[in-house]
Order: sequence, then structure tokens, then C-alpha cells
Amino acid sequence: MSAQNSNDDYTIENTWGITKNTNSGLIAGIVFKKSIRNPTGSFTTYGVELVNYKHPAQSKWITGTGNSFTLGKVNHLFAIRGQYGRDYLLFKKAPQQGVQISLNLSIGPSIGLEAPYYVEYQTIRVPYDPLKHASRGDITGRGFIFQGLFESNIVIGANIKTSLSFEFGTLKSSVSGFEVGFLLDAYTRKINMMATAADNYAVWPTAFITLFYGARK
Repeated sequence: MSAQNSNDDYTIENTWGITKNTNSGLIAGIVFKKSIRNPTGSFTTYGVELVNYKHPAQSKWITGTGNSFTLGKVNHLFAIRGQYGRDYLLFKKAPQQGVQISLNLSIGPSIGLEAPYYVEYQTIRVPYDPLKHASRGDITGRGFIFQGLFESNIVIGANIKTSLSFEFGTLKSSVSGFEVGFLLDAYTRKINMMATAADNYAVWPTAFITLFYGARK
């Protein structure tokens, strides 16, 4: 996200955004970042990200009732990331115009929530069982969004991110723009997402884009 602009009278920047990555659906999740100016002109950053992952082998099936579900999926992966890093200004924009470009480097812990994937089976919603639910004809849909979240297994990991942010905001007290980059989550074990996949993964590299908006003071 953003680091600095030609108006140098602010010391703190708070930004919020929605993110999309190469291992997610249309929207992966939400992000928050707090940036504090250093005497050198760079910013120390603290971030939190809440995102969900899709396995590359996922495919959607339509049931006879018109509902959909993911065949072979046994668990969701929801990631909670904490991040500590630095923003470095690469190109400064002129007052009230132009584009400002900053480099972000950050690292931190990840908590993976391996949450059961629910399907509607013979009018009731139950966690998907690849043996019991081998016949697609018995499944009439999927469970509610976030159903199974409080039954999650917690898997500890870490993340590292590098990105570029492009700021277009024209007001001194606010900031808006987008961030693009690469992020890697690594967990202490493989996440059991797909019963039908050739493999499940402990390491999840991804490219991402985040649209953000925020305030300065």
C-alpha cells in the first residue's frame, strides 16, 4: 500500500482494502494496514489479512435441483495473516496529481483455519465425506457460507510478501489506489482440502491485487 506523498506533514496512514489472488474466487478477502513514518522517510507497516484459498483442482458441479457444490472438497482454507514490514518510496507524485509508486516488503505469522466443507445430503447439511458421498446424485447443494468455521483445525505457518503500490489519491488527508505483488504462505503441514486431488499443499505461492482506500493524519 502507500508510503508517502509530496505533503510530508502526516505521520500515520491507515488503509483498508479488498484483495483478489490467483488461488481465490472473485474476492479473496479483506486487508488492513497501518503505516508509521520513520525519520529516514520510509514507513514501518503493520498489517492484517483475512483471506480464503481455492485448491487448483476444485471444480463446480450443478445438482438436479440447480444448486452447486465442489466435488471432492473436504475442507476450506481460511488464512489469517499478520504482517510487519517496510514501505519505500520509489516515485513521488506532484501535489494533487500524478501517480506515486512504493515498494513494500513484509513478513509475519499465518494461521490457517482448516474448516469442514459442508454439503446438503438428502435434505440435511453435513461435512463432505469422500466415501459416503461418492455418488453425486445424493448431494443436492452445499452448506451455508462459513458453515464449519468453528469446527476448524488450526495450522500454524508464516508468510512473506513483496509488492508495489500505486497511489492516485488527490487529497492530503486520504489515500486510494491499488497494490500488486506476490505472497507466499507456508504451513507446518499440508492442508487437507481435496480428497480427489493429486496432492494437497503446505506451501501456497500466489500473485495478488488489492484495491485500497484510507486516511492520513
